[in-house]
Amino acid sequence: MAKKTTCSARLLMRAALLFSICFLLNPADAGFRKKKSGENERRAEEEATGRRPGRKERKRIEREKAIKFAQMKAEGQDQISLTKEAAELRSYELRKKKKKGLFRRKEASLAQVLFPGVSPEEYSDNEPVPAFVEQVESKRTHLPFDFYDLPSCPEPAEKIQKRFRQRKNLGSRLMGYKLRMSPYNFPTKVDKGCTPLCVVEIGGKKLRWLRKLVDRQYRVHLTLDQLPLLMRSRELNYAVRGYPVGFKAPPTFTGLQEDEFYLYNHIKFTITYREEPSEFEGVRIIGFDAHPVSIDYMKDGEMKSLAQDTNLEAAGKTDGFSGCNADSSPINDPESYLKLRSGSSGEALNIGFSYEVHWQETDIPWSDRWDETDIPWSDRWDVYLVGSPDDEIHYFAIVNSLMIVVFLTGAMATIMIRTLKKDIAGYNEMQTIEEAQEETGWKLVHGDVFRPPQSYPMLLCVLVGSGAQIGSAFFATLLASMLRMLNPIKKGQALTAVVVLYVFCGVIGGYISARLYKFCDAKAWKRNTIATALAFPAVIVGMFMVLNIFLRFVGAATAVSFLTVFFIFLLWGCVATPLVFVGSYFGYRADKIEVPTKTNQIARFIPEVPYYASPPISNLLAGMLPFGSVCIELFFIMSALWLHQLYYIMGFLMAVVAILGATCAQVSCVMCYLQLCVEDHRWWWKSFFNCASAGLYLFLYSIWFLASKLELVGVLPVMVYLTYMSMISLAFALFCGTVGYISCFWFTRRIYGAVKVD
Repeated sequence: MAKKTTCSARLLMRAALLFSICFLLNPADAGFRKKKSGENERRAEEEATGRRPGRKERKRIEREKAIKFAQMKAEGQDQISLTKEAAELRSYELRKKKKKGLFRRKEASLAQVLFPGVSPEEYSDNEPVPAFVEQVESKRTHLPFDFYDLPSCPEPAEKIQKRFRQRKNLGSRLMGYKLRMSPYNFPTKVDKGCTPLCVVEIGGKKLRWLRKLVDRQYRVHLTLDQLPLLMRSRELNYAVRGYPVGFKAPPTFTGLQEDEFYLYNHIKFTITYREEPSEFEGVRIIGFDAHPVSIDYMKDGEMKSLAQDTNLEAAGKTDGFSGCNADSSPINDPESYLKLRSGSSGEALNIGFSYEVHWQETDIPWSDRWDETDIPWSDRWDVYLVGSPDDEIHYFAIVNSLMIVVFLTGAMATIMIRTLKKDIAGYNEMQTIEEAQEETGWKLVHGDVFRPPQSYPMLLCVLVGSGAQIGSAFFATLLASMLRMLNPIKKGQALTAVVVLYVFCGVIGGYISARLYKFCDAKAWKRNTIATALAFPAVIVGMFMVLNIFLRFVGAATAVSFLTVFFIFLLWGCVATPLVFVGSYFGYRADKIEVPTKTNQIARFIPEVPYYASPPISNLLAGMLPFGSVCIELFFIMSALWLHQLYYIMGFLMAVVAILGATCAQVSCVMCYLQLCVEDHRWWWKSFFNCASAGLYLFLYSIWFLASKLELVGVLPVMVYLTYMSMISLAFALFCGTVGYISCFWFTRRIYGAVKVD
């Protein structure tokens, strides 16, 4: 026995030693070890002084920081440059976003918050760093185009390295994202002067289309080392992603009768990097900036002999490209701007494209920063969130929603504790037949309250089942985001999760629809199951297919290919529909829902109902509160969807969704009680539409957002916006209506089960 114990101990010691060696040799844990060493240093310092900073001392330090950075802002210090002062000010402004946890919020970097599990890449000298082109898009149209659809240099022939490849998912295909190499070449730490790239000839329809892109403020987006391209101005203290295709000059600038359009054909790239041999080997990229220049290389009629649509740098044919060499750096000069205009006799326009690259080592002494727990590589994301709403606004949104819930909870408590308790006690104390005949209120309809809906019971069951499926899929997606299973850096991953989880939640939708349909004593269960599987997806897919025809006609990048459409139908028919049938099978096999009262053979006469308890007034009044509980957070979601802003606080969104569900449930119960008190037992459809009307308010809100926040140009962009918002509003209405219906069903069973009925 002792020998076995000794052998086990030796094996454990060897395993521990092997694990320690692997841990020490793992370069991905370098930041973790550095963080732990920083914590150890702080602890050693606290032990040396004999105390930890107390609450008063921490508040004093916070006040000193607030005064210091307020003074820096008053002196005109910018927040977007890569200087020590700007980095400190930026980190201070984003300090509340750099925290993880719900109750005990710990310091973290934005990389840990936004992109969990992403580790930095190191590049050796002269190693090519691949840059990828994304969509060319505009906030004024929301009709993105592919970069190589524009008059541009040809796509390089080399393949993407294996470590930089990203698998295409369903969401990225639906959104039109394609990972394609850019025509620019970025060897590590190799500066380039003006480098000729290609010569492109455009004219006629292509030239008019390019002028339209400039007029509608389209921007080109690139990524390098997973870092989006930035244009930043230290003087104006702003930073914006991507660079514009060109710019428009008014007649007051040109002296002409109409606007003049110019193209940016030379890009100055600045790549900021950091080297720290004591921490890692190679170079880490922490900034990717661009400064566009418009210059007419063909002004003097030269370079017409160069090959058209050929990458001159890759072919080594840069001779003859006048005005662009390794020692020159073009600048924006009004005398040499490149006009988007054909020749005097209508000949095509020849455009010369070029670029230059400057590698700049950061001069920020990271060891001297006031916040020594941050990882330097992760701080490169700070500038992308400068100016975004602070987390306190989201807290205020949740508090606003909670106030509505508290108000409704008070109303529910009044009904349940005072009114209902009094009613139930009074009804149960009735002893004689005469007293029972004189009863009034909601007990009078006990023989009709559970009478199945006489109008369209199958449609009601299908809508409730679809709403349950939508709610389950959305809840599962939020849960996966909170558990860091979804990475926002991977394009389309969230949309893929929503679609796939919706398909798998078909079991839930089929089960609920089948149980409700069985309660209605209906017999056409096959038709009900098929309708549950096809109704909502058919509406969404139909709207999407009609919109896709128009997108395909204009050549937008978001136009979905036939193969993707075929895969959607395959997923719908071969996975979603069978799962709905599985759920329906178990729903019909389950026992029929029991109710506490028997239903009369003849329906009771319904007296005249007050205006507040009759639709559509009751529906519109009830829908205001669910929508009001999410309207503040909805603004940030809409900004992320349509104004290209970042949205990553899934914990707040989960809290808002929970509050929305509680609001719908309580509103439905209150409205149902008021309806039963006036002896109206037809609560089935009303309980659904009372909360589903919140979807109408969401659509009206989207119209207000379109008119006040968006500057869309053209009919098709407005059509795209309204189509997608109609889909979202419909899903929102189904979810809210389902919560209201199920809550009302539970409420009626609860109150009538507490009453003695003969």
